[in-house]
Amino acid sequence: MTLLRRLGLPLAALLLAFGLIGLGVWQVQRLAWKQHLIAAVDSRKDAAPISAAGPDQWATLSPEQDVYRRVTATGVFRHDQSVLVQAVTERGGGFWVMTPLDIGRYRIFINRGFVPPEKAKPASRAEGDVTDTVTVTGLMRFSEPKGGFLRDNDPAADRWFSRDIAAMAKAKAVTHAAPYFIDADATPNAGGYPIGGMTVVTFTNNHLVYALTWFGLAGIAFFFAWMLWRSPRRQDNVHK
Repeated sequence: MTLLRRLGLPLAALLLAFGLIGLGVWQVQRLAWKQHLIAAVDSRKDAAPISAAGPDQWATLSPEQDVYRRVTATGVFRHDQSVLVQAVTERGGGFWVMTPLDIGRYRIFINRGFVPPEKAKPASRAEGDVTDTVTVTGLMRFSEPKGGFLRDNDPAADRWFSRDIAAMAKAKAVTHAAPYFIDADATPNAGGYPIGGMTVVTFTNNHLVYALTWFGLAGIAFFFAWMLWRSPRRQDNVHK
């Protein structure tokens, strides 16, 4: 057996093993990043609320640093510019009620909470005529562009599957809209709807399982490399 044939398969198995180790190391790094993210989000959402960011701070906001930060804002709801975004929740299917909060110089879309289909029309909810100044406390979220899974937003038909702030602001002529929205907390709304405080804060964290899988496959690849290396040598010994 030529040297090339003897070394080719073991070397290929070794290269595969090292590649799998690289994937395992990458997953370990992702695990550390995810654990840091979870810890940071937990500290933000449970902290005392701070004032929602104004225009002078918008350029510095980022999902990595600010998502799920607990904030508060005071203004007047513009119910005539509300958007209903389809939602599937623990209460079943329905809509998120996204209403701009007019703060004066700018507006912030507030996810005021969930309504079932029979409460979708403003006339069916007591809050439809509210014009008083209100203070909203909740979690900062960031725009969800374009649409949901396999379903694009259709602004012309007023059908929304994701909370795309820029598109909603354009469709409803909301000027100076913040690049984020606020998921309102569970403070009851007039008449009981919308139902706030339904934000689900979860992060999948399977990186350790993935890392162990890649390292396990690397071990198998190393074993096959060793077997492939020994097999021609055993054959040569037999023929001597």
